[in-house]
Amino acid sequence: MPPVPEDRPALRYLDAADVTACMPPLPERLRLAERTLVGLVAGAQLPPKIGVHPRPPGSFAHAMPAYLAGRDPDGCGDLLGVKWIAGVPGNAAAGLPALHAVVVVNDPGTGAPVAILDGGPITAERTAAVSGTAVARWAPPTPGRGPRGAIVGAGVQGRAHVPVLGHLLPGVRLAIHDRDARRAAALAADAAEVPGIGAAVVAADARSAVADADVVVTCVSFGPVRQVMTDGWFAPDALVVAVDYATSVAADVARRAGLFLVDEEEQFRASRGAGLFDGYPDPATVLGSAILAGTGRPEAGRVVVTHLGVGLADLVFADAIVAAARARGIGTLLAR
Repeated sequence: MPPVPEDRPALRYLDAADVTACMPPLPERLRLAERTLVGLVAGAQLPPKIGVHPRPPGSFAHAMPAYLAGRDPDGCGDLLGVKWIAGVPGNAAAGLPALHAVVVVNDPGTGAPVAILDGGPITAERTAAVSGTAVARWAPPTPGRGPRGAIVGAGVQGRAHVPVLGHLLPGVRLAIHDRDARRAAALAADAAEVPGIGAAVVAADARSAVADADVVVTCVSFGPVRQVMTDGWFAPDALVVAVDYATSVAADVARRAGLFLVDEEEQFRASRGAGLFDGYPDPATVLGSAILAGTGRPEAGRVVVTHLGVGLADLVFADAIVAAARARGIGTLLAR
């Protein structure tokens, strides 16, 4: 390949292995997630997801553009890019991931694309890190005993959340449920070796998994059956983090919560208008505002956090990954 002119920076392609190799360590991922959430309420430009729905039932493809101004007056610290993600529920039967994504990072000054990244590892890790910001602030205290956690859904997202829970809830006893018992057993076996996990067991059903958990993460595959887990399923002061929209957590759980938070209100309202959150109330506030205000747990009741996934998170993570890739010479340079 001929050398790239200095005024035309190379277009760097990072495959899934490259992205994983350059992924920041967990404490930095938590900081990036917090930066994202604060950025959402501090001037980021982030329209609701632009979506189309291809032929297989339940499928979707979303474009998620984002822009975040940096602190430098010349704009050199600005972030500009887009995530393109497609989901096909039937892929599992063919042995394929349900989600496929790429993230494009642009030079904010010229608009030229500078990197294309496989979005799979970013989607998993940025989602778990955003959950981590909620766990760090609103997990209930457990005086006199160790924390108890539950993960419902032992796929990619379930796996990504295990080290986050181990890091933030040292010694946590984790109950894992998946409709595929073998997948749940495999994750439980792996989780038992993760730093911070005190024990990991398989729960026979979702209700028993979450019944006495202090922190619940739901991350099952989207499907036509929604709002299965009603108010009576959860402990009175649990933190419930719904990664799977309203697929698992019913509207009455959010309505009766002491505090109900979302990551981005405009996107939540758009999704509710599209029928994905029927019966859900307006949130008390968004995560970024709660972080800035130092909002604590309510005096009584659960905390329910629904985060829909925003393109800004993918962009913030991608920027850090690309910087590491440049420094380490990782990736494939593509001709323009």
